Amino acid sequence: MNQDPRDARIEALEAENLRLRRFLDEKGLPAEQRHQVRNTLAMLRAIIRRSAESSESVETYAAHLDGRLDAVARVLNALMRNVREGVGLHSLIADELLVHLAREGEQVTISGPSLRLRPGAAEVFAMAIHELVVNAVEHGALTVPQGGIRIAWTLTAPTDSAPPTLTFVWTESGLETLAPEPARRGFGMEVLERSLRYELKAETELAFEPDGLRCTLRLPLPPQITVVEEDD
Repeated sequence: MNQDPRDARIEALEAENLRLRRFLDEKGLPAEQRHQVRNTLAMLRAIIRRSAESSESVETYAAHLDGRLDAVARVLNALMRNVREGVGLHSLIADELLVHLAREGEQVTISGPSLRLRPGAAEVFAMAIHELVVNAVEHGALTVPQGGIRIAWTLTAPTDSAPPTLTFVWTESGLETLAPEPARRGFGMEVLERSLRYELKAETELAFEPDGLRCTLRLPLPPQITVVEEDD
């Protein structure tokens, strides 16, 4: 009996994951760096396993997996160029859209204060944006010429008892008969509803309106996300 290619790929990843963990222990890297690398390895492992579990065919699995791994690779490359300052949220979103041939100023508008995401926040936000973009390309606003996406985020002022709150809103429009909330919840939903909550304490609201999807994220601004002060 032939082994499912998805199972073979998962087994290979687990073996490589174990090898890399041993390598990190042997090299004696600083604890913070070991923690970051381990988190990234855990994320990659989860992406491969959950992509396999939620795909209906090997072809779908391969296509979605490649896109997800590419999204992680892009944000890791950006972080390597400037680990201390992190990745700009605006650039992260625009770059992901451009990969799927969607350009700011055409079907997409992006606005919000200048924020930079450091390791931890950058990877999980990159995955969330990737899943939103892919959904728009396959099922949402980017399937029709008149479709549009408005992406905006705001910050509330901190109080004595609470940090600033980041509210991120992704709004699609231009559709006529978007299907109601799907019964089958795939990997993208898991990223938006569970991964963001686990990693960043985010609350996610998904509204499947007839003219398009609306996704709202609210989270206390974590240390991994910093506000860039504008020059006077």
